Amino acid sequence: MKKTNETYTVGQLKDKVISGRAITGTEAIWLADFADSNELYEAAGEITRYFGKPEFNPCSIINAKAGKCQENCKWCAQSSHFNTGAANYEVVSPDKVLDQARNDEAKGVKRFCQVTSGRTLSKDSLKRICENYRVLRRDTALFLCGSLGLLDRESLQELWDAGMRRYHCNLETAPSYFSRLCTTHTIDDKIRTLRHAREIGFQICSGGIIGMGENMHQRVELGIKLREVEPDSIPVNILVPVKGTPLAEATPITDEEILTTIAIFRFLHPKAELRFAGGRARLSRETQLKALAIGINSAVVGDLLTTVGSKIDDDMHLASEAGYIVEAHR
Repeated sequence: MKKTNETYTVGQLKDKVISGRAITGTEAIWLADFADSNELYEAAGEITRYFGKPEFNPCSIINAKAGKCQENCKWCAQSSHFNTGAANYEVVSPDKVLDQARNDEAKGVKRFCQVTSGRTLSKDSLKRICENYRVLRRDTALFLCGSLGLLDRESLQELWDAGMRRYHCNLETAPSYFSRLCTTHTIDDKIRTLRHAREIGFQICSGGIIGMGENMHQRVELGIKLREVEPDSIPVNILVPVKGTPLAEATPITDEEILTTIAIFRFLHPKAELRFAGGRARLSRETQLKALAIGINSAVVGDLLTTVGSKIDDDMHLASEAGYIVEAHR
């Protein structure tokens, strides 16, 4: 996206969003380039409070199938193209999935997601993943999500029938930057899977990773591209450089860049859940509270795929401190 010479005010663009109209890419670029940070953050917070619910919406994940991925995503510890020492195992048992799910549910988690490595699922893996969902549906009250690769409509229908109701597939980064990070699949492949999921009835979870060498305009570009899949939930990941990957020495982006990205995503997606995901552990408590005030109103809590996340109790306390209603532990 090109830099704009147009002149707006943050208040004008905030009022436009609250009135139900979408800001343009040009207007989003203006926010990134010219808006006063404090004014931008305050306006994004107003949009969040206007459209959002007062309840904090946490989810947790289990790495249900790990490693040996043939895709060459430069950020990923589970790619077989890189030597990272990440764990490798096939689909975990229903007992293991249920044990973690019950533990997380008891701590106030409402959504639970199985995540698998690899481009797609084999027939055997799909069968085992579906069995896990049937057990979770029977023995918990959790809303069930999945992040299971690039699936066809038939496979997604099997997952729906097993009880899964939200599908996750990140677009990851701007279309103009994606091929510099991954060449074994495309953003169009991801969008195709998400469209199949939406047609079946799934809610959609799709976001990306910031701090992989992209610039702020490309973060805006990602936010605009995400409109094509109309995500209900947008995970905001901050790159965690992993030794052995090509991004191991990536320069960390600043807290201000992170907060500005969150604010602009809120302008672009006023009704979506903006979900803190990987990488936020590097942020101070003050910065995390500011992010929650600006636009973050949900989070992936607990440990993540190949990196340590945060304690569920700590996340719940943080959300409560930020003013969200947090469901009491059972």
